Amino acid sequence: MGDEFDAVVATVRERADPDREERAQLHEAVETLTARIEAAIEALPVEADVVQVGSTARGTWISGDRDVDLFVRFPPGLPREQLEDYGLRIGHEVLPDGREEYAEHPYVVGEFDGFDVDLVPCYAVEDATAIQSAVDRTPFHTEYLNERLDDNLAADVRVCKQFLTAIGVYGSDLRTRGFSGYLTELLVLEYGGFRPFVEAATDWHPPVAFDPEAHGRRETAQPSRNEDVTASDLPFDDPLIVIDPTDPERNVAAVCSEESVARLQHYARELVTDPRVELFESSEPAPLDADEVRDAFDRRGTTPVAIGFETPDLVEDDLYPQLEKSRAGVVGLLERHEFDVLRSTAVSDDDRTAVLAELGVTERPAVQRHEGPPVHVREHAANFFERYDGAAAAGPFVDGDRYVVEREREFRTAAALLDSDAIFEVGHGAAVERQLGASYRVYQGREVGTLAERFGVELAAYLEPTP
Repeated sequence: MGDEFDAVVATVRERADPDREERAQLHEAVETLTARIEAAIEALPVEADVVQVGSTARGTWISGDRDVDLFVRFPPGLPREQLEDYGLRIGHEVLPDGREEYAEHPYVVGEFDGFDVDLVPCYAVEDATAIQSAVDRTPFHTEYLNERLDDNLAADVRVCKQFLTAIGVYGSDLRTRGFSGYLTELLVLEYGGFRPFVEAATDWHPPVAFDPEAHGRRETAQPSRNEDVTASDLPFDDPLIVIDPTDPERNVAAVCSEESVARLQHYARELVTDPRVELFESSEPAPLDADEVRDAFDRRGTTPVAIGFETPDLVEDDLYPQLEKSRAGVVGLLERHEFDVLRSTAVSDDDRTAVLAELGVTERPAVQRHEGPPVHVREHAANFFERYDGAAAAGPFVDGDRYVVEREREFRTAAALLDSDAIFEVGHGAAVERQLGASYRVYQGREVGTLAERFGVELAAYLEPTP
C-alpha cells in the first residue's frame, strides 16, 4: 500500500503545485501591488507598512488559486475610524474598480492581472495576544508558518488542501464549517506531513486536541504531538481543538463541525485502505429534474414539504447561520405536531431559498390524544376535567389512572401548519423572519418537484447522500 499511496500523492502533487510561470506571475503581481500600496501610504499623514499574508505568502497555494491577501498595518494607537478610512482610501487607490466588503471592519477587494486581491487594514500590534481587531493576528500566522514549513511540507499542505476540498470539508466559512487553510497547515506541520496526518485521523476519537506551543501546559513546555495533550487540558468544547500557536486564547478549529471531522475520518480511511486519485477530485451529482425528484420521493414513500422565499441580502457567513436556525425551528414545529421528520435541509442561491423537510406521514388524523393528570391528583384532575368537559371531540374519559381527551387537531397537513402563523412562533434569523413576513410559498408532496428547476443539484445530493 505504501508505494500505491505515494504514487497517488505524487500524481496529485504534480497537479496541485503551481508551475514556474504561475509563481512568476504571482511574484510580479504582488511586487506591483505592494509598490502601489506604499505609494498610497506616502500620501497619508501616518506611518504604515504592507505585508503579504495567506497561502500565497506561505507557499501553500494550489495551482489555479488566484487569491492574494495584502494587509496594511497601521500604528496601534490609531483610532478605529481612521484605520477604516485610511484602509479604504488605499484600497480604492490601488484597486480603482474594487468593491467594499465587511468583516469586523470594511476592506476593499478587487481584481488585478487575473488575481483576486483582498486589501485589508489592520493594526501592527506587538503580538497576537494584543490584537485590537480579529485580522491583526493574521500576519503572525504567516510569520509562524514561514519559519517552520519547508518545501516538502508546503507541498504536502497543497495535497491536503486538495483532499479536503474534494471531500467537501475545506473552508472555514459558516456554510462549510470545515478546515481553514491555516488549520490545514498547522495539522500537516503537527504530524510532519500529509500521510501521517490522514493515517492518524483514521483513529481520532473526538474531542481531539493539539497545543503546538504548549500554551496550556507551561510546566512541560513541550510542543504537542497529539498524544501529549488531551481535550480536558484545554478550555474549549469542540470536536477538534488546535490552540493557535500565536494566541493561546483561540481555538483555530472552533468553526469545524462534528460532521466535517467525521467526514474527514471516513475519507481518510478510504484513502489509507484504497489509495486513488479520484478521492482528490471534486464532483457533484447530476441535477435532477422535477419528475425525477417526484419519482424519488415516491419510491421512498415519504412526503416532502418546503417553504420557499426570497434570499435575504446577506453575505454567506451571516445567511447560513440564520438558515440553520430556521431549519431547526421548522423541524421542531413539524415534530411537535407529529409529522415525523425523517430528514431536512436548507438550500439557497442568490435569489431564492428553500427549507425542506421529509416527513414520514402525509396527513394526521382529525383528532389527537391528550393525556391529563392521574385522577387521584384531585385538584389538577378536577381542573383538567372541567376544562375539557363538553369541549373535546371525545372525553374526558379514564384510561388507566388518568383522564384522557381526544381533541380536534388544528392542522392535519404539514402544508396547512407551515402556511399558518405558527411558522412565526419558532426561532428564525432576523433577516429570514423579515422575508417570511413579506412573502413565502409552501410546497408539499409533488409540488416540491418544481424546486428542481433551481435546486436540481442540491436535491440530487439530498436524495443520493454520501459521506
